[in-house]
Amino acid sequence: MLLSTSTYFVFLVGIFFLYWSVSRVRALALSVLLFANYFFYARWDLRYLAIIPLASTCDYFIGLGLQATPNRVLRRMLVTTSIVLNIGLIAFARDWKLSITLSFYAFQALTYTLDLYRRDIKATQSYLAHLAAVSFFPTILAGPITRVSVLLEQFEKRKPLDAADGGRALFLIGLGLIKKLMIADYLAGNLVNRVFDFPNLYTGAENLIAVYSYTLQIFYDFSGYTDIAIGSALLLGIKLPPNFNRPYAAHNIADFWRRWHITLSNWLRDYLYFSLPGLRSKWKIFTYTNLLITMVLGGLWHGQSWNFAIWGALHGTGLIIVRLWQIRTGRKPAAGWWRIASIVLTVHYVAFAWIFFRAPNLETVGSILARIASGTVSFANLSTGLWVILAIAIVAHYLPAKWYEFSVNLYIRAPFFAQAGAMAALVIGLQYVAQTGAAPFIYTRF
Repeated sequence: MLLSTSTYFVFLVGIFFLYWSVSRVRALALSVLLFANYFFYARWDLRYLAIIPLASTCDYFIGLGLQATPNRVLRRMLVTTSIVLNIGLIAFARDWKLSITLSFYAFQALTYTLDLYRRDIKATQSYLAHLAAVSFFPTILAGPITRVSVLLEQFEKRKPLDAADGGRALFLIGLGLIKKLMIADYLAGNLVNRVFDFPNLYTGAENLIAVYSYTLQIFYDFSGYTDIAIGSALLLGIKLPPNFNRPYAAHNIADFWRRWHITLSNWLRDYLYFSLPGLRSKWKIFTYTNLLITMVLGGLWHGQSWNFAIWGALHGTGLIIVRLWQIRTGRKPAAGWWRIASIVLTVHYVAFAWIFFRAPNLETVGSILARIASGTVSFANLSTGLWVILAIAIVAHYLPAKWYEFSVNLYIRAPFFAQAGAMAALVIGLQYVAQTGAAPFIYTRF
């Protein structure tokens, strides 16, 4: 059940009315959320109804153990068990070719036991709340990775859904559908998939435009999913963390990772990078090697192939270069023309790395780079519609953030019938644009 399909929205509307009808009774509200979570999993594969409750129950009791015992050896044994269990789920799901890889479930579940191990939070006594939080359905396909403690806190402090949050939720869902169906799927179907499947059939210029197009496609696909997920949760009174902040406006690779897939970046930093040995050593080499290790492992999480390892290594190398440059010149932000130049350079470095991420193998990477280097120029395979969508995608990404907030507030302040009319017009328009239906979100594969 993809978040961009009519089936999902029928499901969401049903859960919305059922949830708010019992929201005054905490146990019933949590039961509705848990039912929604497990129903969502079951729509993908019934085997999840055995896997997820068992894993969640184990983490719940591990959490109680971490809260209760001061014994360091026992605490390490407990947290290690949770790590092995959740990482094992990822491997199991991929080996058995389950529809959802469980990566985002595992990362989200681990925030609970790892935070307890570090004594950053206290264990919940509510078994029902824990089950509902670790498997919260808007986040399980592709995030945002939300700390379980944050969800638990919101479950405790319930408040009625106000008109502003309801309007914002609908706006985000509509925006996510536009990003996904009008931009990401259009770029994929009309250029990106064709070129990356058969790069030698296209000119160097067309290969280059395809690389730029994929750079935009993956952003609009993933941020579109995120908008729908955040909007869905907000309809239930739950606020999820932001996951994107105009990443292609970053002025270096470190800034890019503060803007791209923010919750994964924070997870890798807080739970992997800071856990690697040597960070407190006087030898700075550990700082750089740990950056590289973190990013390579992050790449391999996306897939066990050289392509993803190289993609991670490129970003790790970029982070190291940024760190060395900042040590040499200070941490003053770039200004003026140098800032513009640094943004352009960063975008092209990221786009180059995306070739390894998107290409099915290294042979295809070589073919794409060779075609680009050939310098052949023809745009015969690029339609007028493609140029229009590319222009819209680029302009929309670089619009000032205050324009976005102005649009949101304008929609929120509009009367209900105007909001409903806008959503209806959007649905009709997208039905015309996306006649072949929605493609799966890119990050649901990982």
